[in-house]
Amino acid sequence: MADWNPTDPILEIENLSISFFTRLREIPAVMDFSCTVLPGEAMGLVGESGCGKSTVALAVMRDLGKNGRIVGGTIKFKGRDLTTMSEDGLRQIRGSEIAMIYQEPMASLNPAMKIGAQLAEVPMIHQGMAKDAAWALARQIVADVRLPDPDRILHAYPHQLSGGQQQRIVIAMALMSKPALLILDEPTTALDVTVEAGIVDLVKDLGEKYGTSMLFISHNLGLVLEVCDRITVMYSGEAVETGAVAEVFDTMRHPYTQALFRSIPLPGADKNAHPLVAIPGNFPLPHERPKGCNFGPRCDYFVEGRCNAGDIPMLPVPEGHRHDSRCLRFAEIDWHAPIAARKTHAKTPVGEVVLRMEDLRKYYEVSGGGLFGGGAKKVVKANETLSFEARAGETLAIVGESGCGKSTFAKVLMGLETATSGKIMLYDRDIQNTPIEKRNVDTVSGVQMVFQNPFDTLNPSMSVGRQIIRALEIFGQGSSDAERRNRMLELLDLVKLPRAFAERMPRQLSGGQKQRVGIARAFAGGAKIVVADEPVSALDVSVQAAVTDLLMDIQRENGTTLLFISHDLSIVRYLSDRVMVMYLGHVVELGSTDQVFQPPYHPYTEALLSAVPIADTRVKKQRIVLEGDIPSAMNPPPGCPFQTRCRWKSQVPGGLCDREVPPMRDLAGGHQIKCHLPAEVFARMEPVIKIAAE
Repeated sequence: MADWNPTDPILEIENLSISFFTRLREIPAVMDFSCTVLPGEAMGLVGESGCGKSTVALAVMRDLGKNGRIVGGTIKFKGRDLTTMSEDGLRQIRGSEIAMIYQEPMASLNPAMKIGAQLAEVPMIHQGMAKDAAWALARQIVADVRLPDPDRILHAYPHQLSGGQQQRIVIAMALMSKPALLILDEPTTALDVTVEAGIVDLVKDLGEKYGTSMLFISHNLGLVLEVCDRITVMYSGEAVETGAVAEVFDTMRHPYTQALFRSIPLPGADKNAHPLVAIPGNFPLPHERPKGCNFGPRCDYFVEGRCNAGDIPMLPVPEGHRHDSRCLRFAEIDWHAPIAARKTHAKTPVGEVVLRMEDLRKYYEVSGGGLFGGGAKKVVKANETLSFEARAGETLAIVGESGCGKSTFAKVLMGLETATSGKIMLYDRDIQNTPIEKRNVDTVSGVQMVFQNPFDTLNPSMSVGRQIIRALEIFGQGSSDAERRNRMLELLDLVKLPRAFAERMPRQLSGGQKQRVGIARAFAGGAKIVVADEPVSALDVSVQAAVTDLLMDIQRENGTTLLFISHDLSIVRYLSDRVMVMYLGHVVELGSTDQVFQPPYHPYTEALLSAVPIADTRVKKQRIVLEGDIPSAMNPPPGCPFQTRCRWKSQVPGGLCDREVPPMRDLAGGHQIKCHLPAEVFARMEPVIKIAAE
């Protein structure tokens, strides 16, 4: 290490190529990839799934499994080439100088070992530290990652912590040996947006405190803007653009980067006036990449005979600083030209009330945990006095963190659970006490669900067409097989899938295509109300744009009522007409999208809006990070459910928030907020999201 100068790059990847070898062929996963990370710098690696981001990270760790091989190029860490290093040399560096944090925290924790012992193990193994000193260091780092009551946490097992706390422990474990390089692979994907905001702040602060360099892998451009100094955009195994984050965001010089930004709902996007633009076509499979530019077949600026003539190198952008693009035409393209005329839509007229819930409660009884259920029974209040209505042709978004009761409410509506009390009126029928097996076919086909994970909802041994025909049979649609087959093909047209897909098996489809099949099946019985439970959160951003626009098109055509359950407030702002915010089983705010996204806010809505990462350099946000975790629905706090985390609580006199659940208050124009705050405090609230003038 003596020849490494602290001003030289920590990590230097040059012309890296990685292939995976199967019995049939060599599959090139990464080609000619270069990237440099300087000391103390955070580099964001972005792109859609399958583009090779995680493969690059695993190559740096030299952990490509038995089928993966580095077939070209070098990876230098502090001047030493990792590709030629011995296993012993790698073992010394891994975990001590380079640490990696994975997407799923439980995969990195031993469920049978206390947190303290797992943390202390790191310096004991890597640095030969004494046990007492290692435990003292563990306690200090647990406090550094802002976990409450470090002594209790050190003596807890992983399953006793929430997802956000587990992820903080994994970060603490990675920092125990004070690594020079920290690789984070989608570290917040599985977390709620408010928890994510805390983790992002933490990662930035710790990077500054310990001087750690970072390789931050994400598909979320907003997060990269908040965390990173530089960015490398990948497409189909290649780096296509790299530069300083603000420079790439504001003066992008690759058509793929531009297409990515056009497919995400930034402030100003509107489903009717300014719809998103999905990237046409599909991502190429590794062994079917086109000649020349990989992005060529999907690019608006493609020139036959030039863009597909031969390999395209990374070229420096003349006016930029360390800014490169893998595009032959970037100097000729007018990057400020408006998007070619997009199809705009008239607002869908909103019809009569089709669904009404009145004072709906859903409680679960759980045993108190004594052996053989001997403990006192406890009650989980999953939904508490839920009241709202939804109209034909309307999109009502239901937002809140995990555990707020969104999915319980969806199960009750679908008849998978029956409510404890209250009414669910579908048109004029009360269906609250009717479980799904007792509901008539009209009710079942009229209320359908699109699930979060399209992989889990399709039968792997049945063709796509057969699955849709099966739904048509169940819903009593069509009087003959031929009629049902025709209707199935029409449904494939409706979700914009080629009719040839009827013969395909689910495994032959991409995630976005599977989700379209799920949507086609939901509409097989002419559904009037569709509950979409996080329908795009498992999909890439370019696919998200296509699927959300598809849902909007179907809604316009059929007058469907869409209940859109989501934690992604950017998508909610883009496509919903009204928004219902839930916290710990309660509806805490309800209003039109404009009302909910402008002050006055419920304090929880304000924190949710502040936590959303927005990929726009013009946006200035108030930074509100919620302290503590969501309380348990088994043991909710007295008084207002949000009072344990509320930053406005001191504005309410007489400890009212600690004693009484607030009433639902009607503000202007049907905007409702469940809060004790005086009117003058609401009047002084500032907007959370401001856009700087151009």
